Amino acid sequence: MTDANIELGDIHWLMDILQNIDVGLVVLDRDYNIQLWNGFMESHSGLSPQKTRGENLFELFSEIPRDWFMKKAEPVFQLKTRTFTIWEQRPYLFRFKNYRPITGRASVMYQNTSIIPLESIDRSVNHICVIIYDVTDTAVSQADAESARESLSERNRTDLLTGLNNRNFWLSEMEREFNRCQRSVLPSSLVLFDIDGFRRINLNHGHQTGDQLLRSIAASLQQMLRQTDIICRYSGEMFAALLVDTDEEEAAVFAERIRVMVSNLQDSHLPTDSPVSVSLGIARFQNDFPLAQDWLQAADKALYHAKQSGGNQYSIYQPEHTPGQD
Repeated sequence: MTDANIELGDIHWLMDILQNIDVGLVVLDRDYNIQLWNGFMESHSGLSPQKTRGENLFELFSEIPRDWFMKKAEPVFQLKTRTFTIWEQRPYLFRFKNYRPITGRASVMYQNTSIIPLESIDRSVNHICVIIYDVTDTAVSQADAESARESLSERNRTDLLTGLNNRNFWLSEMEREFNRCQRSVLPSSLVLFDIDGFRRINLNHGHQTGDQLLRSIAASLQQMLRQTDIICRYSGEMFAALLVDTDEEEAAVFAERIRVMVSNLQDSHLPTDSPVSVSLGIARFQNDFPLAQDWLQAADKALYHAKQSGGNQYSIYQPEHTPGQD
């Protein structure tokens, strides 16, 4: 076999590799006209090499932002340096549909992109090669992992019965707000409240009725909260609310709304032979509270006073004397 035949054979193998390699290869000239378009690009775009050759990249693919791509490509022409783009920065360069069965949940192909200079014999760079890597599997797997972490985090902070925040999460938020209040001139308040006679409801009507009552109250609470309010099922029939940037008078308005809401609850699963009511305790942040726990205890003292005064009412903590009815 002659050297000429060997060289022709090598070129044939090389072209076969370029056409069948499992990455996209696109060669562009200085005017961003397409000079090479391999089999990967043909199969995903539906455009043959004959159709694309000589066509301007931006005219053929309007989804590629010209200014953005040129900022990536011009240093490759001028400085002979490679540039890279990963899917986290931009999901794709070419908007190709995703046909992989494993990652079928993704509607588009996520892509990493490399742009490399192609030197001529005189060492000038008049062409660049754009390499497209299909990283849909990686992108979908990462999205699944992030979704799983978010789901786990949500479960760790949620009370399973009511769907409200749980006690541990609420306590951590209260601790954070306590620290913020020590540096802020704006007040914040805690409201603790529980259902009057809840044990009697469970005994007379069963725990399922008691659970339904808790769920009904929780659903109504979620409709009346501001975005900054944080509420939880604290324990059993007790709930706790953290009202940010709210003084005791505003907290009292909130507490009265809860009291009226519970009194007016209508649910076929709830007892009809006796009214449902709640008692509530309110405590505004005080600078002389040494610890966040002291703030919580103040609200608990106010709640106890409301209970001792007959229930179905709120009480505001008074730091100088016994909490009294507002």
